[in-house]
Amino acid sequence: MAGEPPKTTDGMVLVTDRKKPFSSLSKYGQGFLEHLAGLTMPSELLELITLVDTPGIIENRKQQERGYPFNNVMKWFTDRSDLIFVVFDPTKLDVGLELETLFRLLKGREAQVRIILNKADSVSEQELMRVYGALFWGLQPLINVTEPPRLYIGSFWTKPYQTQPELFLKEEISLLDDINEIVQNRIEKKIAFIRHHAILVRIHALLVDFYHKAFRQHSYLFKNSDSVAADIVSNPEKYKIYQSILAFNVSKYDLPEPHIYEEFFNITALPTYKELTAHCSYFSGCLLDNIERAINSDLPNLLDSVHPQSCKSKQSSCSGVEGKK
Repeated sequence: MAGEPPKTTDGMVLVTDRKKPFSSLSKYGQGFLEHLAGLTMPSELLELITLVDTPGIIENRKQQERGYPFNNVMKWFTDRSDLIFVVFDPTKLDVGLELETLFRLLKGREAQVRIILNKADSVSEQELMRVYGALFWGLQPLINVTEPPRLYIGSFWTKPYQTQPELFLKEEISLLDDINEIVQNRIEKKIAFIRHHAILVRIHALLVDFYHKAFRQHSYLFKNSDSVAADIVSNPEKYKIYQSILAFNVSKYDLPEPHIYEEFFNITALPTYKELTAHCSYFSGCLLDNIERAINSDLPNLLDSVHPQSCKSKQSSCSGVEGKK
């Protein structure tokens, strides 16, 4: 983060600072906050972006041994990120359970993912070709998209390159151009993100409503309501819940996994919910209609009114990088 003078801030202070967007991280407990820290330093680039450095992937250690819910924390950060860099070392190309879990968390965000092969000048050109092939071979089962993510090769530190300086400098400039594009389009991307989130909220509302309709249709006077609710939550396909929602202009690729709603209704029981029509009033209309209007009209109109932002005074930090010698 940008700031003067350079300083490190403890996790407890970060989540308490109302000027920073980290307050909701406190729900992950003291174990996580002890590992969290923020670093501020004077930088024109950091005035435009925030960089988050997450712990490395450990394939021979259980998540519980980290002392905090690692996957949940990673999802919190990826949900709020414009670009996600997955960094590999040429000598450490392990692809195991923790990395597989990470890519499952990135499902639906493949367009934001960039692969970085760092410390590439520490191996010979021939070895680098082998590492490049091995990396894509290992990642292929994890990235379920037609077009693989962009891969940057280089040595991303301030020291001179040991080999292939021209190639690595071009890669570094391309990486900064990628970041620059995000900076210049950040307002449009923020609107698009809000619209995407609104779509997910609509889907969630419809799914809960379909679960509740199934419960009302199959609850009778002499039936145990708890057992009916449990059967619906455990077997949504039996009640055609996921098939029915597709008729409401919902993509099957946006539907969450059914097991998520098993956990959801374990927190708040299915019978306690009201049907969607109960959230309508004469003056403010229906909540679902308001969300649909935002998705189909308000947010697209807002996006049309926004023009790409330029870096203006920060042109030097956005458009290039000083070459290493």
